[in-house]
Amino acid sequence: MLIRDAAPADIPAITAIYAHHVLHGTGTFEEVPPTEAEMGQRVAEVQGQGWAWLVAEEGEQILGYAYFQQFRPRSAYRFSGEDSVYVRDDVRGQGVGKALVAALLQRAEAAGFRQMFAVIGDVENVGSVGLHLSLGFRQVGVLRSAGVKFGRWVDVVFMQRPIGRGDSDLPG
Repeated sequence: MLIRDAAPADIPAITAIYAHHVLHGTGTFEEVPPTEAEMGQRVAEVQGQGWAWLVAEEGEQILGYAYFQQFRPRSAYRFSGEDSVYVRDDVRGQGVGKALVAALLQRAEAAGFRQMFAVIGDVENVGSVGLHLSLGFRQVGVLRSAGVKFGRWVDVVFMQRPIGRGDSDLPG
């Protein structure tokens, strides 16, 4: 499996993977899948900021993707990132997501980030919670009944992991 930066040719596969999660999962609170054009804009925006949008590829097939961006837009968050990871349904549980997030953590550290947050839709999303736990994240909070999807209230799990020097000192 090859982990690499997303390219324009990957947009159809990225869009299809995300559409499945939008339509069938609670890991995202979007309810209408974005178009390929919208996904292309999202990828370009993340990469344009110098942040990573990665894909996992095997045999010229995209297995999943992940990206990080600044946690929130205000300047005080400039050393804190938020990751997102989505894997094709037929390869979930095979280590694709873990490989993607591990690569993101390395890229975020190289970019000067000190904290990484995961904002996970649904406490029942044991795959994503477990993936993040396996990479050293810890649960730091739960927003109860934060959204409604598929006719039920859905919680949001917040997880956090220091990267690089973490909060041992202030960034220069």
